[in-house]
Amino acid sequence: MTEARALQPETHRTGTETTISVEQIRKRYGGHEAVAGVSLEVRRGEFFGVLGPNGAGKTTLVEIMEGLREADSGTVTVLGRSPWPRNVALLPRIGVQTQSSAFFVRQTAREHLSTVAALFGAPKDAAGRALEAVGLTGKRDVMVENLSGGQRQRLAIASALVHEPELIFLDEPTAALDPQARRDLWEVLRGLKRQGRTIVYTTHHLDEAEALCDRVAILVDGAVAALDSPHSLVAAGGAPTRLLLPAGRLSPEAALEIEGVDRAEVRGGSLVLETRVSGQVLTAVDRLVGLTGVQTRTATLEDVYLELTGAAAGTTAEGTGGTRTTDGTDDTEQQS
Repeated sequence: MTEARALQPETHRTGTETTISVEQIRKRYGGHEAVAGVSLEVRRGEFFGVLGPNGAGKTTLVEIMEGLREADSGTVTVLGRSPWPRNVALLPRIGVQTQSSAFFVRQTAREHLSTVAALFGAPKDAAGRALEAVGLTGKRDVMVENLSGGQRQRLAIASALVHEPELIFLDEPTAALDPQARRDLWEVLRGLKRQGRTIVYTTHHLDEAEALCDRVAILVDGAVAALDSPHSLVAAGGAPTRLLLPAGRLSPEAALEIEGVDRAEVRGGSLVLETRVSGQVLTAVDRLVGLTGVQTRTATLEDVYLELTGAAAGTTAEGTGGTRTTDGTDDTEQQS
């Protein structure tokens, strides 16, 4: 990906004006209630994440917001209008990227975007600016059918941005991207937010949601289990801090004798201690065996998510938690 740039230089802050209002939305498929009385608001200029395991109702809820699906009951307003029945007046004001985006595969990337831009009445230079925004300028003359999966994903995002909508829906936008391309796209998305655009976004990358979203709604069985900023959810979650000691330096039995250690077990070549008083335990470990090679893994949004969704305990011990050495510097970034 080339260096990302904002489509426009204008900057706004997240406001209190409501862009999307969802009130008691329900949707049933046969005997299964996919969306079970969801209520939420998305504010103007907000980066809003919709999270949840497969089958939690994320896609159905977002498609109702987009006007692609009708709710059984409840009300939705998008930019002050009802999106259903299909509201063509909203189309120039919203951009949608889905995981199954359609392309004009016998056109080049630039031709494809020019066609999409023309459908919305966007200016002639819109395709070039959208290509630059997602780092595809070098592929502008490549046939869409010859683009890689990750490049097509970026083209799908460019297609949602080409007419410069004020509200953007992104469904797993970084799913097919390598780690560096994923981080580059984060900067594109941050640039869109700085312009005041509202972004509704689904992802299974919890580190990504924590880094980008102003607020997230976590869906479980079709209902909102939690809704707040990632920071507030993590702070309120009470998940333990994990201390990782090189294996063999201290036995699990000896570690459990340290006041403040709630759990101790060997995983992946390390002795993992769980505690809610990390400073106290680090002091004790230093006194017993020293702190060389000791790492801490603080609670993350993934800890909150796994607790709410009932995922198997212990997944995050070797997962995406932020890792720090005992001198406070980053040892490894959160991994995808």
